Amino acid sequence: MEVSLHALGDEALLVQFEKKIDPVINQQVVLLGEYLEHSFSNEVKYVVPAYNSLTVAFDSTKISAGALEQVIIEGLHSAERFEFAERLLYIPVCYDKSFATDLDEVCRQTGLTSTEVVRLHSSNLYTTYMIGFLSGFPYLGQLPKELTTERKSTPALRVPEGAVAIAGSQTGIYPQESPGGWQVIGRTPLPLVYAFDEHSFLFHQGDRIQFYSISKSKFDSIRKSLAKGDFDWESIYG
Repeated sequence: MEVSLHALGDEALLVQFEKKIDPVINQQVVLLGEYLEHSFSNEVKYVVPAYNSLTVAFDSTKISAGALEQVIIEGLHSAERFEFAERLLYIPVCYDKSFATDLDEVCRQTGLTSTEVVRLHSSNLYTTYMIGFLSGFPYLGQLPKELTTERKSTPALRVPEGAVAIAGSQTGIYPQESPGGWQVIGRTPLPLVYAFDEHSFLFHQGDRIQFYSISKSKFDSIRKSLAKGDFDWESIYG
C-alpha cells in the first residue's frame, strides 16, 4: 500500500495513506499504529490515527526521524500480520421528537418521512473511522445515500451530550454538550467518556456500530440504571 511520509516538527511524522475514506485504508492506519505502539513503545510516544493518516510522535533522543521512517516502511508489511480486533457495539438511540431537534430539516432535505429516516439510520452498520473534534466524538460512516444531509447553515450553540447527528455521508455522537453544526436526529443515554477516566472512550477507531431505536421511557430507564451503577455494559457488545 502506497504511503508518503512528512515531517511534523522535530519529533513527529505524518504517515499519509491514499486520501479517501475507505474501511480497508482505515484498518491499515489502525494496524500500523498498534504495531508501532506495541513494538516500539520506548521510541514512540504516541500515535494519532485519522481517516487515512497516522501521526507518530517520537522521542528524538531514542530514535532519529530517518530511522523511524525506515521502521514505518518495514512496519507497513509487519502490521499486515496483526489481526484486526474489530468490535461490534449495539447503541440505543431515542429518536423521539423531543431529542430529534433537526429531524424535520433532515426530512425536508432528503424527502423522507421521519419513520424512513429512523429506519435507515438504525438499520445500517457503521465503521468508526476516527475519534476527534471533541474527546470521544466518533466519526461513523457511511450513511445510506438516501440520508446524505448538509450541515446546519448556522451551527447550534448548544448540542446536548449524547446527541446523535448526521452531516454529509457520516453520523456521530456528541460526547458532551457543545456547539455543533450537524443535524440532530436522536439521543443515546450512554456516556461516551467514562467519568473515572477522561481518556477512556466508549468507541475505539475501527469499531463497528449498530444503532437501535428505543422509546423515551426506555431512555429514562437506562439513565436511571447508569446513575445507580447497575447498567449491564456487556449488553452493548455483539
